[in-house]
Amino acid sequence: MLSTRVLGEQEMRRLVAAVGLHALMDETIAALERTLARFDPAHTELRKREGFQYQHPFPGVLEWMPVMEVGRQAVIKLVGYNPANVEGRGLPTILSTISLYDVTTGHLRALCDGTFPTALRTGAASAVASRHLARPDSRVLGLVGCGAQAVTQAHALSRLFPLERLLVHDRHPETARGFARRVDFLGLPVEAVPLERVEREADILCTATSVEVGAGPVISGTHLQPHVHINAVGSDLPGKTELPLDLLRRALVCPDYLPQALVEGECQQLQPGEIGPSLFELARASELGRRHHGRPTVFDSTGIALEDQVVIEVLLTHAQNLGIGRLLQLESLADDPRDPYGFLRTEGVLPEAARTDYRTQVTACES
Repeated sequence: MLSTRVLGEQEMRRLVAAVGLHALMDETIAALERTLARFDPAHTELRKREGFQYQHPFPGVLEWMPVMEVGRQAVIKLVGYNPANVEGRGLPTILSTISLYDVTTGHLRALCDGTFPTALRTGAASAVASRHLARPDSRVLGLVGCGAQAVTQAHALSRLFPLERLLVHDRHPETARGFARRVDFLGLPVEAVPLERVEREADILCTATSVEVGAGPVISGTHLQPHVHINAVGSDLPGKTELPLDLLRRALVCPDYLPQALVEGECQQLQPGEIGPSLFELARASELGRRHHGRPTVFDSTGIALEDQVVIEVLLTHAQNLGIGRLLQLESLADDPRDPYGFLRTEGVLPEAARTDYRTQVTACES
């Protein structure tokens, strides 16, 4: 009998308690770097995300992000991006689910909360990029935008760099002030400071904002350290950008996935000849980034389904080993694969259902 493993909030809580949050982040970073370095488009088909953009009742996006390993599995994430969620509904800006399918049968093997894994893998992607682009002795992390994504940016980068201070800024001062509580597990001092100070002092700077389309940039780019590395996380729509054009033109800009970044990342501001190596290329050849440690570097992070595949594989491996997850039979299966009603016969439903006349029932109710 085919079953689907379901990992929701309760299961995630049990899994993290058993494995450890730091261990999960470390494993995700390592698995993502290996997957990027070994990526072969002949064996793994990656697609740009697609979806619906809407304005009512509030501006938002509903998107799907697919990736397929030929002959093995497909992972599809459905993600909702709704900036009004936090203040208006008390919900995260990003809500999502991740599904994993056996491509040889079409069977849904796993269904997983995507909100926690999305945050985890987005932080991990910045860590992989920063390992190749930032100075290894970076000690000051600056965060512009102090929402959910900023938490995992700080977490992931703290696993690879000898960070001593976190400088944070948000257009909502109360969000910046509350950031220290959300990252207290890191044991690092956090200061909510003016934007100019973040720019002046950060060795690594992450922009993770919900800036509106056409309202960027979110930093000036004029006070930066000469060696600064920037992880630009917030651009995910055409016309939505966080960094000024003059900064991009004097920096080495490295996208996660160029076809997507040209449409909705920081790279949409640039010509193809102005763009540096991709994250895939960096993972295969570290020297492509390390030779630029004396100048600004930018990781244009738009988010790709390959990252979702990596994180769900990490989580599912632990869930299976620990016996965590609800096993449900979702698909209607029967002994005769040619009979779509066959599953109704097992409990004797079909003969009874066939005798029931809905129109007769409605007439009887109305009378």
